[in-house]
Amino acid sequence: MATVTFKDASRLYPKTKRKAVDQLSLGINDGEFLVLVGPSGCGKTTSLRMLAGLEDVDEGEILIDEKNVVNLAPRSRDIAMVFQNYALYPHMNVAENMGFALKIAKVKRDEIRQRVMEAAKILDLEDYLGRRPGQLSGGQRQRVAMGRAIVRQPRVFLMDEPLSNLDAKLRVATRSQIAALQRRLGITTVYVTHDQVEAMTMGDRVAVMRDGLLQQVDVPRVLYNSPVNSFVAGFIGSPAMNLIDGTIGSDGVTIGQSLIAIPRALQKAAPATGKVTVGLRPEALELRGSDGDGIPAIVNLVEELGAEAYVYSQLAEHASDAYTTATPDIIARVDPDRTPKSGDKITLHVRESSMLLFDAETGTRITEN
Repeated sequence: MATVTFKDASRLYPKTKRKAVDQLSLGINDGEFLVLVGPSGCGKTTSLRMLAGLEDVDEGEILIDEKNVVNLAPRSRDIAMVFQNYALYPHMNVAENMGFALKIAKVKRDEIRQRVMEAAKILDLEDYLGRRPGQLSGGQRQRVAMGRAIVRQPRVFLMDEPLSNLDAKLRVATRSQIAALQRRLGITTVYVTHDQVEAMTMGDRVAVMRDGLLQQVDVPRVLYNSPVNSFVAGFIGSPAMNLIDGTIGSDGVTIGQSLIAIPRALQKAAPATGKVTVGLRPEALELRGSDGDGIPAIVNLVEELGAEAYVYSQLAEHASDAYTTATPDIIARVDPDRTPKSGDKITLHVRESSMLLFDAETGTRITEN
């Protein structure tokens, strides 16, 4: 096991002007499961490949157990990587694939067999050791790739979107298996994904990246409840947080034609222009009839999921006869036994202390202190 530290690490690809990874500073604790998440092109995979030694580090340092590994070859870093496409040898059976790296390292045959059997037992692959990758399902191939990493007994696991080729049901089952396995082995793990649900359910901490820059790193609950900017707020959560234009005045914040009271301290902290982005989680909204205080809206679509339902609606002032094809302004999670119908007029009441405000220009969260 090991600690991993990025110190102002940057990567600039030839013939490009913007850094793929820009001054990344991030510490990963011994035995921690850290997830790098963000949209395509944000620099998360490049960061992982820099740690693996598969990409150059143009500026800064990367340390494993306080040792700078920037100039070390990948094989000298004592890491094991699980790739998106599994990278299994099709002509080798499962046991041979899992033990190949040990064979290259000239580990004794008996020890290779022992390590492979131990990993196969952990991953429930004992009955498949004689099969070739083409005879396995996607989930089984993924477990073989994991097994190949485990037998090496590395200090650090690196995983680059290992579940992206699996179907939705298998992906859900496998992500819990990977998280449980990592906690059992206690090996420091850096995991890359674009799926924020995957990140939130697997990681001890989650690091959110955008355009090569680290936006925020924290435990999943803090990212969800206290995002530092509107990008993190909108990226973390499913469905995403509602981000609506608003204006702060002396009486509160105005959304469309609705005025909602906010603490005096937030009003004082607002930008001089008064222009803000209002953040509301779907569960922060309560459904009421067409009367009462709140945000008037017209129902666009109701999505029923059994245990819960989501109402997609337009702000009343944005609604028109074509509301059924318009992009929803706001999403609310509601009681599935009391769902409205498309076209209904409703009022959405904001639960107390559940609203977040962001500077409309910079995206930075506005706080009371």
